[in-house]
Amino acid sequence: MDFSLLSELIDKEKNVNLLNPLIWAYVGDAVYEMYVRTYLISQGVKRPHDIHVESVKFVKAANQSKLLEILLNYLTEEEIEIVRRGRNAKSYHVPKNANVMDYRRATALEALFGYLYLNKRSERIDELFKIIFENINLI
Repeated sequence: MDFSLLSELIDKEKNVNLLNPLIWAYVGDAVYEMYVRTYLISQGVKRPHDIHVESVKFVKAANQSKLLEILLNYLTEEEIEIVRRGRNAKSYHVPKNANVMDYRRATALEALFGYLYLNKRSERIDELFKIIFENINLI
C-alpha cells in the first residue's frame, strides 16, 4: 500500500525516534485499519457493516496481542525495541472489554506500524501484514 503522498507531509527534519510512542500507536492504528479494511474488501467483503463485523477479529486487543506474538519471530532488533517502547508507553485508558496486558501489546503492535509508516518503510509494513494475513486463522 503506497502512502507516499501522505508521508511527504511529514516534516523531514523531525526525528521519528523522539516522538512519544503513543503518537506512533495513534498513527499506526489508522495504518492498521486501512490494511485490514483493504484486505477484507479484497477477500470479497462488500457491505460496510460486514467489513466492520469482520474487522473485529483483527482489531480486538486480545487478537492484536496474539498477532504481535506471531510477528515477534520476524522482527528486527530495531523493531523489537519499538515494540518494547510502545508496550511500555504510559496510557491512562484501557477499554473495559480488554485486559491490561493485551491492550499494551495491541498498543505496541500499532506503535510498530506507526513508526514504520512515519519512517516511510511501506515495504516492511507490507511484509508484516502478509504474515498477519497468512496467520489470521490462528487467532
